Amino acid sequence: MKIRIYDTTLRDGTQGESVAFSVQDKLRVARKLDEFGVDYIEGGWPGSNEKDAEFFQQAASQKWQTAKIAAFGSTALARNQPEQDPNLQALLEASTPVVTIFGKSWDFHVHAALRIPLNRNCELIKTSVAYLKSKGREIIYDAEHFFDGFAANPEYAMQTLQSAAEGGADIIVLCDTNGGSLPSHIQNTIRKVQSLIHLPLGIHCHNDSELAVANTLAAVECGIIQVQGTMNGYGERCGNANLCSIIPNLELKMGHTLVGPERLKHLTITSKFISQIANLPHRKDLPFVGESAFAHKGGVHVSAVIKDAATYEHVIPEKVGNSRRVLVSELSGRSNLMYKAQEMNLDIAEQEERLKPALNRIKKLENQGYEFEAAEASVRVLMETALNGEREFFVIDNFRVITDMHRSGEVRSEATVKIRVGDKSIHTVAEGDGPVHALDQALRLALNQFFEPLRRVQLTDYKVRVLEGTQGTGSKVRVHIQHTDGEENWTTVGVSEDILEASYLALADGIRYKLLKEKDKTN
Repeated sequence: MKIRIYDTTLRDGTQGESVAFSVQDKLRVARKLDEFGVDYIEGGWPGSNEKDAEFFQQAASQKWQTAKIAAFGSTALARNQPEQDPNLQALLEASTPVVTIFGKSWDFHVHAALRIPLNRNCELIKTSVAYLKSKGREIIYDAEHFFDGFAANPEYAMQTLQSAAEGGADIIVLCDTNGGSLPSHIQNTIRKVQSLIHLPLGIHCHNDSELAVANTLAAVECGIIQVQGTMNGYGERCGNANLCSIIPNLELKMGHTLVGPERLKHLTITSKFISQIANLPHRKDLPFVGESAFAHKGGVHVSAVIKDAATYEHVIPEKVGNSRRVLVSELSGRSNLMYKAQEMNLDIAEQEERLKPALNRIKKLENQGYEFEAAEASVRVLMETALNGEREFFVIDNFRVITDMHRSGEVRSEATVKIRVGDKSIHTVAEGDGPVHALDQALRLALNQFFEPLRRVQLTDYKVRVLEGTQGTGSKVRVHIQHTDGEENWTTVGVSEDILEASYLALADGIRYKLLKEKDKTN
């Protein structure tokens, strides 16, 4: 059965803490969602702010492949007739083919928030829907707080739905606005609605009980034909139902069609794209699309996954555009390293026993504070050393870093490095914005003379974490450094009581990793 996707990332999603989009951001997200294959994109509330009004103005001039753009707003205010209501006029001025309006379903809200008679609320729902429908729009009616309203006063909650139906709504969406319902309550309520309302139904759930996805799937089991939600679960309080989980569950496990198998392969990249536009980190633990969704760490797990991935994976990661990852840590077994060796194209034929020292070394280092799960380049250097012996591309004889703070407030760092490459020795000095930057500059100034590929390498990220915090400034620190050559990104790690030594260890591993990769190309 075809289930329609109604995406409200650009409206409900932006009500989440730390989520904000410019007009151009919203247009880029909308184009990505359209490309992915969603059916409806709710662009915002045109009567509430200038940004949303501008979005609709620009969206109206663009061609959309799969999606219909929807404008969102409320029913008319109690003091207005629909044709004079500014909110409804703003919805029409947005020039969208779809208009979504919400009304109150819970008598408590009618009394406490609107402070109008119950029958006046029903009249507003009916006349607002009828007025917008008379203007040729597709009308989606969101029954706000419906499940709470039905639990409190089922007869009145049903009257509000009948008012929307009498007004000419094309689809009625039942909303768990407070996010407190259980799947059984969702299903029991929907079945009662279906016995009286003979219009297509949709579902809109919030995640305050960590059940938004489960409640949405439960609703589909009852025959709901439209699912509303946001990408990555963005939304107010605990967020909205996460479409990145709803879509693959419906497609891969429940036999429904939403975007189809080819577009589904773009789910992960779409999820990450929207995180980037929102300027938020992409959560590693997101089901289906997170970096950790198909990551395996325990040695027993990895051993089984190598034999058959279905032993510890509920779906094939490539079907949602993700990939399998095997992590290396103190919990690793030989299977983890064998998998990583094959992944890195290392020749381990008849050399499996040599991986034992690497595994022991990793476990010992992790006990000292190292963390290799996010530093696979350091793992590569360790494994290469175990398999082929240490490749001494260069030797650091010594380095020194001095930081000066001037009366003007300017702070500058200077690093001095003495290295040997083969039988040649070189001494370099470089300045930087900080001690680590200066050290990196001095190292590269020296090594670039001998290794041309290093000239393309840059640092893109630098993270420090204090370990064993009870020792104050004498505590160990763990440094993760991300490097890039414009084609590949890699991360290395260093640990020491001295932040400069930890940084140097991570920097040196990053350089060795690049040189090992270049050496492999020439072999």
